[in-house]
Amino acid sequence: MAKTPANHGKNWSPSDDKQLQKLATENTPTRVIGLKMGRTPGAVQSHASEIGLSLKPTNQSPYGTKK
Repeated sequence: MAKTPANHGKNWSPSDDKQLQKLATENTPTRVIGLKMGRTPGAVQSHASEIGLSLKPTNQSPYGTKK
């Protein structure tokens, strides 16, 4: 069984929100954000959705359009 992340089940603080926003603007993958913040990728995605933050990369072409 996988190891439980350090912040599993803990509430998100305002400083966590700021860090999440910073990492999202840097186009950091959700899995990497989870590792850095001690959360699961699902928790990161869920919380980003709750606060209206998009985790989609902004500087990449849509998938499958590369020639």
